[in-house]
Amino acid sequence: MKSLHALVLILLAAGWLKAGQLPLAAAPLPPDPRMKADILLIVAHPDDETAVGCWLARAIYDLHKKVAILYLNRGEGGGNSYGLEQSRAMGAIREIEARQAASALGIDLIWFLDGIDTPGQDLFHSLSAWGHGANLEKVVRLARLTRPEIILTWLPHYVAGENHGDHQAAGVLAVEAFDCAGDPTRFPAQVAPAREPGDINNFTEGLQPWQPKKILFFSDAAHPLPAVGPSLDVRSISPSRQVPYYQLAAPLHRPHRTQADVCETALQAEESGEWSRFIDGIAGFQLIFGKSVVPCRPDADLFSDLLPGAVPYAPPPGYRPRTPIRTLELGGIFAFYEEFWRAHGIEAVAPLVQPEVTINAGGYLHIPLLLHNPAADSVRVELTAQTGTGWQRVAGEAIYALAPGETRPVQTFLFAPQKSSREGDKIEWKAVIGGKEAGSVAIRVSLEEWTLPQ
Repeated sequence: MKSLHALVLILLAAGWLKAGQLPLAAAPLPPDPRMKADILLIVAHPDDETAVGCWLARAIYDLHKKVAILYLNRGEGGGNSYGLEQSRAMGAIREIEARQAASALGIDLIWFLDGIDTPGQDLFHSLSAWGHGANLEKVVRLARLTRPEIILTWLPHYVAGENHGDHQAAGVLAVEAFDCAGDPTRFPAQVAPAREPGDINNFTEGLQPWQPKKILFFSDAAHPLPAVGPSLDVRSISPSRQVPYYQLAAPLHRPHRTQADVCETALQAEESGEWSRFIDGIAGFQLIFGKSVVPCRPDADLFSDLLPGAVPYAPPPGYRPRTPIRTLELGGIFAFYEEFWRAHGIEAVAPLVQPEVTINAGGYLHIPLLLHNPAADSVRVELTAQTGTGWQRVAGEAIYALAPGETRPVQTFLFAPQKSSREGDKIEWKAVIGGKEAGSVAIRVSLEEWTLPQ
């Protein structure tokens, strides 16, 4: 306070202030323009960006858009095809590989969070290992910092294919960030103005709420999805570069030497001039429309319906409890996604995939179920499984006594046959009350020689 009085006396003595005359306040600084991005790609691991490399190349070279990438971990849980390093040491290498890859397309806005690479198919395992709430705060911070028009991310769905839990978790966090980055009551210290912006040691961040306009997904499913979204033929020619988009995407693949399945086809294609195998590997990644807060056709090109500038916050529908109407339902992740899609207004992704999973031949299959009793009286539910040849039932078949209004989670387990089967077997669970079928659920199970653990 004494220093402020001294400054006022000096200014008065110098004639710069006159009694009764107020100084003109300085204009506030704008958000840092260097951080502004048109697309924010939110993915789990280094090399995930290669899934949409053609789209990124087109946005950068032909549409003159700026891309930022957020990696939620460093991929330290995978394998190393190039050197001895594993675990955290390999994660440090994979970060450098990702930065080298992105720089080939001129992408310099790149962040890595400290989530733990969690190989598996279980969304809940990944979110638990990462610290869901803490990571959401970080994702929202970077959405507010980069102020993207569009968010691209993995599809939050359970599929037959790689079905990486980290990919699912990236999609969940991206959707949540899309829906709360524009809400000033979510992580309010981020958007509170600094007390003394010209001084040091401020604890509030001075960001501004930001509502992205669109969110689109891509999937690691092993089969095409009947999805609606923008289309891009990877073989088509870039107007600005006069080469096919697959060639523009190849530099994203090359640096990922620790991940041979990502880089080798690109390296071989460039050396031999035979691109068909590389094209087949990237052509299956399609963009899937999630939602838009501005009028937009789901199949419209990325930026065709978007005008520059901020838009008002668009709150999601939010969670609404529902009264169960079926005696038997899939539980666990399957039940969570049904609620998640409704709460965030992305129900259009629900029918893209019927209940399915891929596991190891001879492996352990876990199917979570929910039993409901909507009646006013107690009931006894007989739960049984119907399987193909070679399946061994382990747990779940039993008679369950349910009180009025009770919902009972049931964890069921089976051992799969030893022989691989991409066509898959159908596992069906049936609920019987008083000798009458009261409900059933089914899931298609594909068997491979090796998959991520379920």
